[in-house]
Amino acid sequence: MPEVPRILITGAAGFLGSHLCDRFFKEGYHVIGMDNLITGDLANIAHLFKESRFEFYHHDVSKFVFVPGPLDFILHFASPASPADYLRMPIQTLKVSSLGTHNLLGLAKVKKARILVASTSEVYGDPLEHPQKESYWGHVNAVGPRGVYDEAKRFMESLTMAYHNFHGLETRIARIFNTYGPRMRLDDGRALPAFIGQALRGEPLTVFGDGSQTRSFCYVDDLIEGIFRLLHSDYVGPVNLGNPEEISILEFAREIRELTGGSSEIVFKPLPTDDPKQRRPDISLARQILGWEPRISRQDGLRKTYEFYKRIMDSASEASHR
Repeated sequence: MPEVPRILITGAAGFLGSHLCDRFFKEGYHVIGMDNLITGDLANIAHLFKESRFEFYHHDVSKFVFVPGPLDFILHFASPASPADYLRMPIQTLKVSSLGTHNLLGLAKVKKARILVASTSEVYGDPLEHPQKESYWGHVNAVGPRGVYDEAKRFMESLTMAYHNFHGLETRIARIFNTYGPRMRLDDGRALPAFIGQALRGEPLTVFGDGSQTRSFCYVDDLIEGIFRLLHSDYVGPVNLGNPEEISILEFAREIRELTGGSSEIVFKPLPTDDPKQRRPDISLARQILGWEPRISRQDGLRKTYEFYKRIMDSASEASHR
């Protein structure tokens, strides 16, 4: 490996991708970002453009991927990740985790690079096992509306393991559970930005179903640390990365309302098709092989995230009144 290791990060302008760019740049890597910007935002990585150890390619990884020079690592994080996005772009979502994964595995093979792919807790579907362990095969509706994301990620895992088993490629698979923090788009449709945006605008908070469905929210810094450790581990099977502290969506909405100091009412709408009723990772494996577990409390993580959104909305409000 050269003195300055080189890493390609796809989805680099997105929520997780941009935080990964920051982390690996800080660790001394030469970072090559790639994104087609259908859900990413260059503002998330604008501060890196002046750096000599950062490059950016505006490219869709579903098409042939070429990067000049050596590569030591690849992180494949390109994909629409919220229901609002992948229901709006079902074909692109399927392609980025199938054709895109195939292209990047091929690139990793040519470059003799280690590749980590971003899978998801959605491979477990609407689970019949709780909490979810890596050994659980899942309960997914392949032809339902969410299948475009869930099955794409399941295929990604299968293809990645095939390249490992057949070609001896160095591969890692992260099964990522609900993650939140600065740089999530306010309009991406997920619970946390939706609730904070509604609270800051003084609108009612929208809860789907009766709010009894659960999620387990992990702050982004904790997740990035888990990914960093997994990439540098020797473990090739899927690893759950998330926070096992479970909360109902209704209780979560109340927490957001209290945090923002608002008095927004909570309104209920029908539960979307195939929306998982429970979601909580069993992170025993991550604790064992990575020595990793989340360290940032939901209270602290939510406060940091709220402050980020408040700055964004205050800036936008000031700009509109100039």
